[in-house]
Amino acid sequence: MNLLKPHPELYNVAWTTEQFNGMPYRLLGKSGLKVSNVGLGTWKFGYPDTGDGSRVDEKTAFEIFDKAVELGVTHWDTANRYNNASGNSERIIGRWLRKNPDQRRNIVLATKIFGGMDGTTPNHSRLSRGNILDSVYASLQRLQLDYVDILYFHSFDPITPIEESLESVEDLVKRDLVRYFAVSNFSVKQLNLFRSIEKSKSLRTRILAVQNQFDLLNGESEQHSGVLQYCAQNGMSFIAWSPLARGLLTERYLDPSRAGKGDRLFDEGTLERDTGKELMKKLHKLAALSKELGISISQLSLAYMLTLPGMGPVIPSSSTVDQLKSNAEAGKIVLNEKQRERIKQALT
Repeated sequence: MNLLKPHPELYNVAWTTEQFNGMPYRLLGKSGLKVSNVGLGTWKFGYPDTGDGSRVDEKTAFEIFDKAVELGVTHWDTANRYNNASGNSERIIGRWLRKNPDQRRNIVLATKIFGGMDGTTPNHSRLSRGNILDSVYASLQRLQLDYVDILYFHSFDPITPIEESLESVEDLVKRDLVRYFAVSNFSVKQLNLFRSIEKSKSLRTRILAVQNQFDLLNGESEQHSGVLQYCAQNGMSFIAWSPLARGLLTERYLDPSRAGKGDRLFDEGTLERDTGKELMKKLHKLAALSKELGISISQLSLAYMLTLPGMGPVIPSSSTVDQLKSNAEAGKIVLNEKQRERIKQALT
């Protein structure tokens, strides 16, 4: 018997699981890493009193983290530059993990590097070897961790040789400071460039996921069009940032005239731009369908996204425990073929 090949008869199915605390999991790209269907975006988490631009303070963040584990929402996404390049999103996660060390093994934590951070010289940004290493060291310090599960390049660097960037990540993986690698805000052309270097250099560390803008109302950005299909064709996971269209895919904007201070689109001055006639028409169709199914617009949106070819986990942000609970439910919803077709029609 050749034990180098898998033999299902040797394995007891009871030894493995596809869920945690009721939350289904899915594979990340062509790897053995599994992540919760619904994750948690933490770009809002910080220290609002410091003027960092965050919306969720430490006390509320800790309550959300506690509930997230309880609900099986264990894929957490952050970045070093969140909240005005303060690093505070990472700090809050680090403080919670220090308080709950027994939960580290349960959390699949992703962070990102690229933009100016920890200094202001030209070498404090982009994807040079020096900045990659220094940025990861600094992130680990803020997170109070020995390693991160997933490291993202937050953007494409047209200046630094790709070989230099990728070989630096390979070194970090070999040292177990980083376990998996992904990219964000990349185009199909840029993905092809990176993957060609991966192959030519025989690198073992490969891009497993791409985190780009996507939501049901707007689809992909024009600049990054086609990446979702590319991921489906190449065994990579597409992870959408702002999957709820910055809050538009919720009941609160069904009547835009009622939006006010505290609503994100109003606060950011984009309410009029983002509630145009065509988008609102789609939103109301989704609202009618979600009401018929007995779920919220956000749950309908997230559940449908999880059925799209190439789609990995969804990582909506939550600013309250109630939002987190609602989002988590979407990861368990199974839409049948007829329901998926009706949603598709509502978006045309």
